[in-house]
Amino acid sequence: MWTYNKTLQYPINIKCPDPKLAKVIISQYGGPDGELAASLRYLSQRFGMPDQKAKAILNDIGTEELAHLEMVGTIVHQLTDRASIEEIEKAGLAPYYTDHGVDVYPASAAGVPFTAAYIACKGDPIANLQEDLAAEQKARATYEKLIDLCRDNPDVLDPLRYLREREVVHFQRFGEALRGVQDKLAEKKFYMNDRKPCE
Repeated sequence: MWTYNKTLQYPINIKCPDPKLAKVIISQYGGPDGELAASLRYLSQRFGMPDQKAKAILNDIGTEELAHLEMVGTIVHQLTDRASIEEIEKAGLAPYYTDHGVDVYPASAAGVPFTAAYIACKGDPIANLQEDLAAEQKARATYEKLIDLCRDNPDVLDPLRYLREREVVHFQRFGEALRGVQDKLAEKKFYMNDRKPCE
């Protein structure tokens, strides 16, 4: 069960619209390495983890990724909210605007809509955690590219730096989970599974 605090995890207050920047930042909302894919991946994988600690780590990080989704959506919204039609057209967002206005729609920077194909769930805890480690590194790399693109806008730069740092922390936590799962799976089993089959 979750408790929702109606505040962002990190404050966002963008003073000037910049649809060109919104066009690339949207990728961390609904792109292949974005927050929506990460949250759904982790919250789905948690069910197959062999121990409670790994389940808890996936649940915690998946929940935090939902908070990051809210932050990225807020950034994109604030970058487009007061933009003129001319600014939207100049940023190359006319097709997006035609379909979605200035709503925040899950898509990549290239305009590819979100797909469940981004969510890796293999049914193997080690494979899943290895995927999660890679996902956090890809998200970190994407945030670093976005930071390069908005280095002159501190209103956007600060929350992006915060999000990048959280990817580093998540990577470390998934490393802990992987070590724990590997140890758990390496334990010798001294008893048979006594679960009775369903009738």
